[in-house]
Amino acid sequence: MSLDLSTIRNQFPSLDRPAIFLDNPAGTQIAKPSLDRINKYLLETNANHEGMFETSRRSDEVLHEAHAAMADFLNASLPEEIIFGNNMTTLTLHISRSLARNLSAGDNILVTRMDHDANIAPWMMVAEEKECNLLWVDIDIEEGTLDLDDFAKALEKKPKIAAFGYASNLLGTVNPVNKLTKMAHDAGALVYIDAVQYAPHGPIDVQDVDCDFLACSSYKFFGPHAGALFGKYDLLNELKAYKVRPASDTLPYKFETGTQNHEGIAGVLGALEYLQWLGDQFGAEHESAWREAGFTSRKLELKKAMSAMQAYESELSRKLIGIIESVPGAHIYGVTDLNRLDERVPTVSFTLEGKDPEQVADAIGRENIYVWNGHNYALAVVERLGLLEAGGMIRVGPVHYNTLDELDKFGEVLKKVAK
Repeated sequence: MSLDLSTIRNQFPSLDRPAIFLDNPAGTQIAKPSLDRINKYLLETNANHEGMFETSRRSDEVLHEAHAAMADFLNASLPEEIIFGNNMTTLTLHISRSLARNLSAGDNILVTRMDHDANIAPWMMVAEEKECNLLWVDIDIEEGTLDLDDFAKALEKKPKIAAFGYASNLLGTVNPVNKLTKMAHDAGALVYIDAVQYAPHGPIDVQDVDCDFLACSSYKFFGPHAGALFGKYDLLNELKAYKVRPASDTLPYKFETGTQNHEGIAGVLGALEYLQWLGDQFGAEHESAWREAGFTSRKLELKKAMSAMQAYESELSRKLIGIIESVPGAHIYGVTDLNRLDERVPTVSFTLEGKDPEQVADAIGRENIYVWNGHNYALAVVERLGLLEAGGMIRVGPVHYNTLDELDKFGEVLKKVAK
């Protein structure tokens, strides 16, 4: 499945400028179908929920379709298993509060030092308020991977909740989420996965993973600033939602408090329609197997799109790692073995010996190449690596609309900055 990058880049109006966007781990550029959906919603269906008139009914139709499309993207069983909200952080804070009602003093909650703080701080606050214990799972600082022995050791203490990421937003490491979920379930824990960093890079199947909750944000996969949460229907149905009294008690609405960002949710639908368009460009290499697995037409196209992106982004990872490793004084944190690229997404973080990460990012930015610096909210990772006081790392994150030529230009600039 090869990508036609010229056609793809035409779907992103923001790319039509003299800049190279390698800041994607903090938010990708938005696809034209998403922009079109936002514009169409605001012009033609802008109304509040459940009104007895045309624009409200059409608005509800768009929102329902967005839930269904997001369910297909994650291979959820039902559209009602999808909750929309401001972002992953807000959704996690919301659902953690509901889950906390079922915890007692002395219960254990598992978190990892690999995670973005959005999947750590909410559980820290729950632990403090409910007098629970926080179990920290360490990372292998040489490999940039989760310490599976430490994970297993933490599970011996029978945590009620195990929170971990699908992929690190700083190191790019992809965790073995199927294995981790089974281990956690065998220990009696509910599993909450942060998939924000993985969602733009590979297919997600919540039924295959068997996680209880999974959260992501559409501004990381070519849509607007909006978040989505998957939860198993029975669990969501049983949980008490913090909401106002007139709000619905049914799913998904009991967790979608107040008036939602309707145009943003319409934009999520548009982002998924872009991915559906992308998947439709490819033939039927694995189509029969996926159809036998129960994939509908939209699910099939989404699966093909994400699989094609994943294959191309392996090339980007290979090239980017090689470029950075060729620069004297550069040190990459995370998986660098080119035979293990399936264990990472193309998000690569590194330091330059004797150079301040902020100054490096600023110098690269002055050449119209956009990269990030600092801890990027992966506070626990940076603290564990001893890099917080030194300013963290430089983070470079291509996605499927970036080209190999753009990485070459980044390499040229990086070598100049490193001198």
